[in-house]
Amino acid sequence: MNLETAAEQIDLFYDGKSLTKRISELEHGIAGIGIAETQLLFSAGGIGTPLLGSALVLKAVAGQINVVIHVLGVLVALPHILDEDEVVEYVSLGAGNTGRRFDLETNKRAAEFKLINWQGGPESIRQNQLFKDFFYLAEYSGGKRRCLYLLGTEHALRFLAGNRALASVLSKNEALKTEFHSKFGQCYRVVSDYYNDHKHLVEIIDLARVVPGLADIL
Repeated sequence: MNLETAAEQIDLFYDGKSLTKRISELEHGIAGIGIAETQLLFSAGGIGTPLLGSALVLKAVAGQINVVIHVLGVLVALPHILDEDEVVEYVSLGAGNTGRRFDLETNKRAAEFKLINWQGGPESIRQNQLFKDFFYLAEYSGGKRRCLYLLGTEHALRFLAGNRALASVLSKNEALKTEFHSKFGQCYRVVSDYYNDHKHLVEIIDLARVVPGLADIL
């Protein structure tokens, strides 16, 4: 089953209603009926194995959507961030360990992209990833411009300038923790200690201010 067909089937299941309302209808419709009525109800509503298959197809795609967002975010940004005399040396679009240090490196810059719509709540995993990207950019010694591109900077900057313990931030990444402590030992206690000493090295840039139309989408 292709993605378009799966989406159409799920749209029919929703029947123009919210999922909550559709579920409520089904719960009330099923209560008090037996096998024959159930079969009739399901047949009329198109509920069966093919519909479940449609949902599974969409789930498989949804599980990769963060990778798709990353890929498209980097590609859409390139024409708006590169200088006239700038040449891409490599771009790393895939998920996981690709063997490349950054998402993008050119003859003039090293860059990381974090295309996260920050909510401002307790987002420790996202904070950990952000600190990792900031740290590797700050410690890069290639003499190039270092850029960290985000979707909005308010929450990210609040975290970087805040007092979350570095022991907590580093606890889930043994490689990062080892590298950090080999450089600085116990010199830094909280995130802001490190950030304040290194913030002049990394440009933190809101992509919504760089890519035309992106702010309207967000």
